[in-house]
Amino acid sequence: MSRLPRLALSLLLIFGAATLHAQDSAAPDTAAVSPAQALDQLGSQLDEVKLALKNPTPDAPLADLRSTALAVQDQSRQLTASLAPQMTALQAQLAVLGPAPAKGAPAEAPEVAAQRRKLDKAQADLDAQIKQSQLLNQNAMQLAAQITGLRNDQFQARLASRTPTPFSRAFWAGPVRTFPDDLVRLKRLGTRFTAAVNDAWQPPNRQPLLWCLAAAVLLLAGGRWVLERLLLALAARHVPDGHLRRSAMATAVALTAVLTTGLAAQLAYTGLNWNDVLDDDTQNLMTSLVRLVCLAAFITGLGRALLSVRRPSWRLPALSDLTAQWLQPFPWLLAAAALLAGMVERTTRTIGTSLPATVATRGLFALVISGLIGAALWRLRRSRSELARDGGEPVQRPVWVSLLVAAASLGVVVSWLCVATGFIAMAFFLARQMLWVGLIFATTYLLVHLLTDLINTLLSPRGRGGQQLQASLTLPSHKLEQANVLLVGIVRVGLVLVALATVLTPFGAGPGDLLVSARQTLGNLKLGELAINPASIITAVLVLLAGVLVLRVLKRWLREQLLPKSAMDRGMQESIITLLGYLGGLLVVVLTLAALQVDLKSIAWIVSALSVGIGFGLQAIVQNFISGLILLVERPVKVGDWVSLSSDVEGDIRRINVRATEIQMWDRSTVIVPNSQLITQNVRNVTQANALGRVQIKLPMPLDTNAGKVRELVLGILRAHHGTLATPAPYVQLENVTAGAMTFNCVAYVGSPREVGGVKSDLLFEILERLRSEKLPMSSPQSMLVRTLPPLDESIDGQG
Repeated sequence: MSRLPRLALSLLLIFGAATLHAQDSAAPDTAAVSPAQALDQLGSQLDEVKLALKNPTPDAPLADLRSTALAVQDQSRQLTASLAPQMTALQAQLAVLGPAPAKGAPAEAPEVAAQRRKLDKAQADLDAQIKQSQLLNQNAMQLAAQITGLRNDQFQARLASRTPTPFSRAFWAGPVRTFPDDLVRLKRLGTRFTAAVNDAWQPPNRQPLLWCLAAAVLLLAGGRWVLERLLLALAARHVPDGHLRRSAMATAVALTAVLTTGLAAQLAYTGLNWNDVLDDDTQNLMTSLVRLVCLAAFITGLGRALLSVRRPSWRLPALSDLTAQWLQPFPWLLAAAALLAGMVERTTRTIGTSLPATVATRGLFALVISGLIGAALWRLRRSRSELARDGGEPVQRPVWVSLLVAAASLGVVVSWLCVATGFIAMAFFLARQMLWVGLIFATTYLLVHLLTDLINTLLSPRGRGGQQLQASLTLPSHKLEQANVLLVGIVRVGLVLVALATVLTPFGAGPGDLLVSARQTLGNLKLGELAINPASIITAVLVLLAGVLVLRVLKRWLREQLLPKSAMDRGMQESIITLLGYLGGLLVVVLTLAALQVDLKSIAWIVSALSVGIGFGLQAIVQNFISGLILLVERPVKVGDWVSLSSDVEGDIRRINVRATEIQMWDRSTVIVPNSQLITQNVRNVTQANALGRVQIKLPMPLDTNAGKVRELVLGILRAHHGTLATPAPYVQLENVTAGAMTFNCVAYVGSPREVGGVKSDLLFEILERLRSEKLPMSSPQSMLVRTLPPLDESIDGQG
């Protein structure tokens, strides 16, 4: 396997050198020109396009004229953008000079006056150039739109044109009559091509031609096999086993065919045209043929990747082995038909073939392409019937596949009917569109599977990539799964929309026209005074994602590495991290708005509209937000403090958020308290300023107890406990003496109020144990004796 990378590298070097040589030899001498000369050249190009539209000739197709107009539009836009900084610099220089002296004021220095005149003249010339460039941009855009309308009208007229039916003698009389002239034109092209080949075989060009042809033969003979095995080995080694490996291998098979075959065709063309031995027409024809070869190779590679006859486990679509085997020849046949049709069309356009011959060849290829598609659909249906007859269960097809099959069947029938009735242009268009739509949807299907499997592998909580993201970004698994589902949905919808937009381009338009139309449409959208630019939106999204990622990494670094090594307490650390999160989030928002090219004037109407809502509906939210900032700055309470509120809320502060504070109660429940309550209400902070804990025990003892002995015993227990502090020292006081008992007040201090409960429990256990061992009983509550007196004698009562 060590020779494979070397072979691939050698081929790439040969191709790169050949391509660079061809580009260097074909590149014109584009010396730098002044803005005025560039404007004159662009104006001349537009005048030539307008003249060609007034006097149409076969040598100037509308597609080329439209491309010229769009090129002028792009160049004028770039020229305007390049002149804008110069205008800004001139205005800055004039601002440094200040305004001109008023009438009657002392005259300025002659040098300053001369400099002002020079700058004013340069500003006027530059302003005129900018306005001329903007006018050229508008004229080119209008001209391109006009040409697009003409192309659509021309294309629709061509589709509606009708010729005699191929079953009539009149249809074949034209090609027979013009065949000698067309043959002469074809022989002239062959003569020019033969002369070019002879020139390429001469000694100065022979060695590059032989090297390029040898490399092309190597690529065609074994290059695809080598590259495919190399990519499959890399996928098997570095791609995790599962759906991603299957879709990656299918994509590798499709790309391998394009790379090897397309590279071989490019090498052959480069060797043939090493020193520009081809004329312009032949060179354009050969360039088109290279692109057609790449397209045909992509059709075959895509068919092999999706059918996977030899490796059914790699097959992405739900097809049976019998269906895949029956459909195996059709990608090759359709690719050959597309290549041959494209070659004939480019050749007829180059030599100027007569209209009857063009109509006949297009009708023939319409029948061939639509017939191959119809045969593939028939085999698909027959394979499903055979599978059902053998007792197997046919795979359920999605709705969109059924609709696509029905549309293709209808297209085949309509194409054949159009050929039979003489609408050759319509039939050829339908056949070509069916092939193009099938290629687009097959490519979209492969990309959807590849990107979906890639996202699932990277963001799955059970995969290695997802676990690394969870560890680095501290994301919970459910959020990672939500991001996975959301991103997969966005990718699928985006790919489907791009595929539909490519398929539904206007008649006679192509993908380039779609991109230009989308750019012009989206570039003119505005939300109030805010311009909506797709490039700015993508940049803003990237800035937002990068800013959020950097902010999360920075906060995690501070929380886990830097701040724990400082002398700050935990509450101060959390306050710094929270404030940094607020400031960083504000900075990210500002950078995102800057990437969107938003200024204060653009969002003034949004701010004015939100001010009413802030004044009424958002008043409490703003109040709590400001209160949260005050809590983080003044820090009357902080994370980790034990607080008690007047609303019977007591516990530890776990988090101070933007709007509210989380307090964990003693039963482990959490109370969400608005930040404004911590500012406006009475709050008892038990642990503020490293407060000490106070353990207080009251002992009721009988009156005959030896008070001194009790004092010494309890004081010794308080001092001996490991949790009590020596300073302040524990003490025991005789607090009260009543008729039945005397009460001792025992006090000791501990390091924190949180230690009071545990230390008090230990002391009580020890005190009770020692009192019992020393025969010192504690007083019990006095009992109350209730006696019922006998009733008084009624006679005595009456006498009284």
